Amino acid sequence: MKCDVAIIGGGPAGSTVATLLKRYRPTLDVVVIEREKFPRDHVGESHLPAISEILAEMGVWDKIEAANFPIKIGATYRWGRTDQLWDFEFLAGEDFIDEPRPGKFVGQRRALAFQVDRSIYDKILLDHAREIGCRVLESTAVRAIQRDGDRITGLQVQDWPAQGTSGEPERLEARYYVDCSGEAGIIRKAMGVEVDSPTKLRNIAIWDYYQDATWAVTLGSGGTRIQIMSLGWGWIWFIPISTTRTSVGLVVPAEYFKSTGLSTEEIFLKAIAEEPLISSLLRDARRENALQATKDWSFVAQRLTGENWLLAGDSCGFADPILSAGMTLAHTAGRRAAYTILELERGRHPDSWLKEQYDTWQRRQIQHHIRFADYWYSANGLFTDLQEYCSEIAADAGLKLNADEAFRWLATGGFTTETPGRARALTYSVGGVKFIAQLFSGEPVTWKIAQNNRLRLNTQGAERQQIVHLQDGKIESIPCLIRGDKLLPVQGMFAVVLKVLETTSDAERVIQGCLEAMRLNGGTNIKAGYLMFMEVIETMIHDGWIEADYNPKRPLMRMETPEEMRTMHPNKDNVRV
Repeated sequence: MKCDVAIIGGGPAGSTVATLLKRYRPTLDVVVIEREKFPRDHVGESHLPAISEILAEMGVWDKIEAANFPIKIGATYRWGRTDQLWDFEFLAGEDFIDEPRPGKFVGQRRALAFQVDRSIYDKILLDHAREIGCRVLESTAVRAIQRDGDRITGLQVQDWPAQGTSGEPERLEARYYVDCSGEAGIIRKAMGVEVDSPTKLRNIAIWDYYQDATWAVTLGSGGTRIQIMSLGWGWIWFIPISTTRTSVGLVVPAEYFKSTGLSTEEIFLKAIAEEPLISSLLRDARRENALQATKDWSFVAQRLTGENWLLAGDSCGFADPILSAGMTLAHTAGRRAAYTILELERGRHPDSWLKEQYDTWQRRQIQHHIRFADYWYSANGLFTDLQEYCSEIAADAGLKLNADEAFRWLATGGFTTETPGRARALTYSVGGVKFIAQLFSGEPVTWKIAQNNRLRLNTQGAERQQIVHLQDGKIESIPCLIRGDKLLPVQGMFAVVLKVLETTSDAERVIQGCLEAMRLNGGTNIKAGYLMFMEVIETMIHDGWIEADYNPKRPLMRMETPEEMRTMHPNKDNVRV
C-alpha cells in the first residue's frame, strides 16, 4: 500500500489532520489507521471554545450539533481558599440566550463549547473524514515503524486480533507520517523522542458513567456547566455528555492513592460519598459499572517533528485535566499539523522554518496549560491532606502566591503568542487571569496601566523575525519582534499600539489613537475596544516592550478588572445541597 499521508490514530487529532488535508488538497491520498473499531468510549469529554472554530473549519460542526450534546457555557468550581462555589463562564459579562436546537455556528455559539460522549463524537469525526475521501482502516494495528535514521520508510500494519482476525502483516508507505496515537506515542517512541515532565503533578484519574443523573444547572435548550469539586485530597469532575449520560471522575495524586491502600473502586466511591453536591446529583442515577483508571501525568515531547513525520495530540504531550485542555490540544495540534503538511507540499516556505514553527508553538501551548494547572493546584487551600504536595509544586515553579507575582508567572509565554493580535491565552483575557490570581491569593491585583501614564516604546535589542498565521488552509508569515523569550507579533491590536506609540507617549492619547484606528477599520464596540487595548498595553508593559512611568501633570487612566473581563464570579444558580 502507498499513500501521501499516513495517520496513526483515528481520534480527534487524527480526524482533524485527515479532514483538513482533504478539504484543502483533495488530491492527497490520506490513510487513517485506527486500532479500535468505533464506537468506543474514551475519557476527555469537555471542550473549550477554540474547538468549535476548528469543527466549523472541518465542515463537521453541524453534525456535532445535530447529535444534541450538552452546550458547555463554562464550569462551576469549588477550589482555592474557600468553599464558595465559583462559576467560570465563556460568555464573560453576558447571559446565555436560550435558542432552538439544532443551532448554527453564529452569535453566542461561536464563544461556547460542547460536552461530548466520545463514543459518539469520535465516530462522527472519523466517519466525516471517510465521507470526504480519506481511507480509514479500523481494527488495524501498527506493528512496527520502519526507519532509516530520522526518516520513516514504512509502517507494518495488521488486522487487530482482538477483532477476530489475524491477517498477514502489510507494508504501508507514505510521504508523510503523523502520530496521533495518543499516550501510546507509536512514532514518538520508535524514533527515540524523549519527554520532559516539567511539574510535580503525578495524578491518576478514575472514572465511570451514570445514566439519568440530575444536572446541577440547566440553561435553556441544553446549556449547562461542568462541575469541578475539590476534596481535601483530590477533586471530582461531573460532566453531562448527553441528555441522559454523565461522566463522573476522580483525580488524585498517585502517591496519596497508594498511601490509602484502597482499590480504585473503593477510593472512587469514597470520593463521591464525601462530596455532598455530586452525591446529591447522583442520588437517582444508575451507574454503568464500567470503572476505568489511567495516569494523568503532564509531559511534553522534546521534539515534535522529524524528516518526514510529525507528532500531534497526546503523543506531543499532556496537561492535567483540571482546565479541560486535552481535547483542545488534540484539535489544535491536528490543525497545525495539517497546515504544516499542506505548506510542505506547496514549497512556499522553507521546510525547516515550517517544522520549527510547528514544534515551538505546539510545545509552548502544552507548557502553558501545564503551568496554569500547576497554579491551580498550588493555590488550592482546600487540599488539606495535600499541603506538602501543593507546596512542592509551588516551590518547584518558584511561585509565590501573592496576586501580582502569580499573574507574572502565569503570563509568561502566553498572552502575545497564543492568539497573535489579541492579548488572550487559554480562553482567558489578561483581565480574567488577573482576577483568577486575585481570587486564589485573596489579595488585590494591580494594573500597571492604572499606575503610570507615560508610555515609551522599547524595542532595543529585539530581532525582527517571522511567525506563522494559519487561515484558509495556508500558512502566512507575519512579522514579530523577539527579544530573549519574549515575542511581540506586529499584527492586529499590537500593531495598532506600536504605530500610535510612534506619535505620542501620553497614555490617554495612546488609547484615543488606538480607538480612532479601530473606528477607521469599521469597529463599533468602543467599550470592548477600550478594554482590549488596555489589555494589550498591560501585556506590553509586562513583557518590557513598553517602559511606563508616572507624569504628575497628566491624569492616570482608570483601570480595574471590569465585569466584562471577570470570566469567574460567585455561583448564581443557588446550587445547594
